[in-house]
Amino acid sequence: MELLIDVFGWADVILRGLALVAQSLTVGGIIFVALAYRPIAHDAPNGTIERRCARLIQWSALSLCAIEAFRLTVVMAALIGGTGIDLATALGAGVAHATMVEIAAALLIAIATGYARIDIAWLAIPAAAILVASTMMSHSVARLDNQVSLAIIFFCHQLGAAAWIGGIPYLIAALARAEGSAFAIAIAARFSALAMAAVALLVAAGLTLAYEYVGSWWNLYGTSYGAMVTTKAAMLGSLLCLGAANFFLVRRARLAPATPLIRLRRLAEAEIGIGVAVFLCAASLTSTPPAVDIPGDVASWDEVALRLTPQWPRFTSPSHSETSIQVLQAKLDREAASRGTAARAFIPGAGIPPPSNASDIAWSEFNHHWSGVFVLLIGLLAITDRAGAGRWARHWPLGFLLLAAFLFVRSDPKYWPLGSIPFWEGMRDAEALQHRAAVFVVVVLAGFEWAVRTGRLKSPRAALMFPLLCSVGGAMLLTHSHSIASLKDELLVEVTHLPLALLSLAAGWSRWLELRLPADQGRAYGWVWPIALALIGVLLLLYREV
Repeated sequence: MELLIDVFGWADVILRGLALVAQSLTVGGIIFVALAYRPIAHDAPNGTIERRCARLIQWSALSLCAIEAFRLTVVMAALIGGTGIDLATALGAGVAHATMVEIAAALLIAIATGYARIDIAWLAIPAAAILVASTMMSHSVARLDNQVSLAIIFFCHQLGAAAWIGGIPYLIAALARAEGSAFAIAIAARFSALAMAAVALLVAAGLTLAYEYVGSWWNLYGTSYGAMVTTKAAMLGSLLCLGAANFFLVRRARLAPATPLIRLRRLAEAEIGIGVAVFLCAASLTSTPPAVDIPGDVASWDEVALRLTPQWPRFTSPSHSETSIQVLQAKLDREAASRGTAARAFIPGAGIPPPSNASDIAWSEFNHHWSGVFVLLIGLLAITDRAGAGRWARHWPLGFLLLAAFLFVRSDPKYWPLGSIPFWEGMRDAEALQHRAAVFVVVVLAGFEWAVRTGRLKSPRAALMFPLLCSVGGAMLLTHSHSIASLKDELLVEVTHLPLALLSLAAGWSRWLELRLPADQGRAYGWVWPIALALIGVLLLLYREV
């Protein structure tokens, strides 16, 4: 069990992100019903809207129970395996108490929403308990100063996120069942007002937390925490743009009731997708020490600027035998030649970063630069196809299969097929596991999109796999971890990966809007995603580790 420490750390970030999504859907649904739907429920065209909302709240609460129960199991296994303490002691940890409170509150909500009518007054209590429990697992309770005030601010930050992002699916459900009625405009207007208040609360609390945890402007670019906060702010900015577009659409619909609301629903779908990425980013922040707590691990502006300075791509690779693990293992084999079996140079998943040398850096840069060549060519072919310059260009998704094959062989030289460590043993290493998951995503993406482009798959849902998997790829980059001991070195790698995540999300959700909006409204988005792909290729070509 102790050999899975690295994987447990990454899994905890993923599970925490999913828990934040389920938490926001649960609490956001209760807020939506109480403040947006109930005051005008008498004007609803039918009684199915509240039942649909209740069912969605129930499933969200049950999902939160399942995710947090599994996460608690993972955390307890990591504690017991990593420290040797017994189960009773592990369950006495604060994180265990908070998680169990969250599970109990979510279960109570799931049971209550099974009845015919939701008692909102009573559901507010377990909903608040969920947010309090989540707050108890945040950085705020670990502070030595201003602990109570920071906890209250973090609670408000979560409340704003739940009321806004968590309420959007309920708005979409209500609009779908009230299409073309005056009630649809009324519920959209009420949610718009609610969302503006939630955004104000979210932004005010977020800025306060950023001031307390980041500490200075230079920490925004000189620490992993600051870089993640900046990335989260960029995604929040895109959400605000989508929200503003919907705000003006609702205002226009109130003046001209015949205005169709299909655009509002589609933009709201994109808001949900980007919101999920924001929650995953927030989960990554909980696993990273605040910038103010690591004054000795802040990268200087010169170090960051040097990492971002373009240099000619590396198209030649060192030999596999020159990488650090192979060099160290050869040395251990020679030393053990006279006395038997040699010690292993590296054991995956033991929580100890592997050694690194100049050849490892050159190997990684070679991989990124050739990946950039593949992705740039894919993006240019996609632009060519979008421009209608030739039917042959529609086969551009097959380029992703070449990329996947390249990454499968080269991404992790320690492991099979190039390295001596077996494939399945490599699954103990969080970084290798993420690379293999990325390869799988790329293969599935290529298969679906090529089949759609060539007419082999005609279902509109099949076409949605490309934007969804692009978004999954972006989310994976937001949670991507590296086997690096130094927090400063981790930042210098992340500063090149986070823009790739943002571009991947832009590609995914612009393609989604192209597909989901009416043709005349989605056409412009059809140019965004291939350009984003090409830019990802350019950034990979400029990638450097020294």
